[in-house]
Amino acid sequence: MQPGFFDWQNRFEKLDTIKDPLCKLNRAVNWELFRAELAAIRDRQRKSNAGAKPYDAVLMFKVLLLQSLYNLSYEAVEYQILDRMSFMRFLGLQAGDPVPDAKTIWVFREQLKAAGRMEQLFTQFNDYLAANGYAAKQGQIVDASIVAAPRQRNSREENRQIKEGKTPEGWQDAKKRQKDVDARWTKKNGKTYYGYKNHVDIDVKHKFIRGYAVTDASVHDSQVFEELLDDNNSSRDVYADSAYRSEESIEQLEELGFREHLQRKGCKNRTLTKWEQQGNRTRARKRSRIEHVFGVQAMMAKNLILRCIGMIRARVKIGLRNLAYNINRYALLETTG
Repeated sequence: MQPGFFDWQNRFEKLDTIKDPLCKLNRAVNWELFRAELAAIRDRQRKSNAGAKPYDAVLMFKVLLLQSLYNLSYEAVEYQILDRMSFMRFLGLQAGDPVPDAKTIWVFREQLKAAGRMEQLFTQFNDYLAANGYAAKQGQIVDASIVAAPRQRNSREENRQIKEGKTPEGWQDAKKRQKDVDARWTKKNGKTYYGYKNHVDIDVKHKFIRGYAVTDASVHDSQVFEELLDDNNSSRDVYADSAYRSEESIEQLEELGFREHLQRKGCKNRTLTKWEQQGNRTRARKRSRIEHVFGVQAMMAKNLILRCIGMIRARVKIGLRNLAYNINRYALLETTG
């Protein structure tokens, strides 16, 4: 049946009625904020005017945000843009407009990686938040979340060589391109995981991610504690779970002028007193807010497994995921008051 003139408009109005979340993003965020920084990604001069012009950098950046919010592969995000009206409208595309294919999206992500602009984009949006009434307030919370990567089926000898920074003997170039030698194994609550860690610092009041660090999964949470601390927060209170508590970390916080609110943990020969248990419950009311951040990321993406190989790409992917969370959080606060 031939579509009517108002069919698209009626469909978009229906999406508005049921509160399309991507429409909220477009209403709340001035995407031109990122254009100058994104332009640096494509700083190479075109050799000639022949061939198709590249897609708009802001449009491609928004495609990467869609991919991060919903944890889509390159092929899947291409398909979803073609298939979903909400994705098309978010990107400002009409039915007859060309859509970037999976290879084009991958190339742009690789350009972002090569340019090393991920941290600048993240910081730029944090500065924008502070300038628009969302400065970090009421203290900060630090925690880490394991980000799974596809498990590697290596022999013990191959794993030993990888840990020593060597390339296992017999690995051809084709095999090396498919092997992640930067991810590591770790155990948590009796379960074994393989991948990386997303270490984050959020502010208590607004629950924005103010800083992050990416490491392999074997790195203990406390090893990146100090580098995450935000000096720009209006409060000097720092909340974290018992993994961060040690004499050294408490001394560091005191030297830096922070007030520690670190959870206590009992041990076999010493159980927590009632006073210490009550202190944990009191601190947990605020510390638990960081679990909401990880929960939202998991809820939207469904499956947080990384679709890339190597630490450099992991930093870009996880950085995009954290930035996408902040942008989505900002749109929620702006549209709900």
